[in-house]
Amino acid sequence: MLVSAKDMLVKAKEGHYAVGQFNINNLEWTKSVLLTAEELKSPVILGVSEGAGKYMTGFTTVAAMVKAMDESLGITVPVALHLDHGTYEGCYKCIKAGFTSIMFDGSHYDIEENVAKTSELVNVSHQLGLSIEAEVGSIGGEEDGVVGMGECADPDECKRIADLGVDMLAAGIGNIHGKYPEGWPGLRFDVLDAIQQKTGIMPLVLHGGTGIPADMIKKAINLGVSKINVNTECQLSFADATRKYVEAGKDLEGKGFDPRKLLAPGAEAIKATVKEKMELFGSVGKA
Repeated sequence: MLVSAKDMLVKAKEGHYAVGQFNINNLEWTKSVLLTAEELKSPVILGVSEGAGKYMTGFTTVAAMVKAMDESLGITVPVALHLDHGTYEGCYKCIKAGFTSIMFDGSHYDIEENVAKTSELVNVSHQLGLSIEAEVGSIGGEEDGVVGMGECADPDECKRIADLGVDMLAAGIGNIHGKYPEGWPGLRFDVLDAIQQKTGIMPLVLHGGTGIPADMIKKAINLGVSKINVNTECQLSFADATRKYVEAGKDLEGKGFDPRKLLAPGAEAIKATVKEKMELFGSVGKA
């Protein structure tokens, strides 16, 4: 059964580990993440961007697939289905579709409008038993056309949004979506610490988890990060394994062109990446 992300993140914060949000892009992604979470007895959050939702023909399709797969695979660990970087309109679509968690990204609004819209969505989400994430300070890089330069959030603005009753807060601390460029200066732990001091027990979220060095990840968790988002790294693993399969001519052997065989190496590569991240985040055995 799918659950809200709230309880799993409260436990993560108290236990000084982080729950991974792994974005899903199709059936193979979903199956690989769920099976790995079950194998490692780790709670997990399945993230869906608006672009991925559109690609999979809509949030209703995604929710139906995830719920059916969770049941048919006999998954026993907590699983949250979460909208990633949702617009105001997208949040309502996911609520209607049956998601158990949403993220409202109001970081591009001025703080007053961000507060107003976040407050409204907090009330709606909590009435329905959903968890909600908000963002302060644009996350760097590009994701689904949302571009940020890796800004650092204002700790006072973080407190203002946290006080609205959101269940988790994504705060920009120099992190970037996608591949990290040469010369990236690293995470701003001074900013993260200042935010933690203002927001207290609020679970903090680190976006752009691909490519951040392991020591920085561990330090971020120690400073209050309880949810870490991973997307690009799984995509790169999938693409690399699929390329090797084709370049080795495996698709030309027998029925190697069958998508079940063609996509299998990529699916296994996703599993390996998810396992590596869950071990790094410390969530193994925490379900």
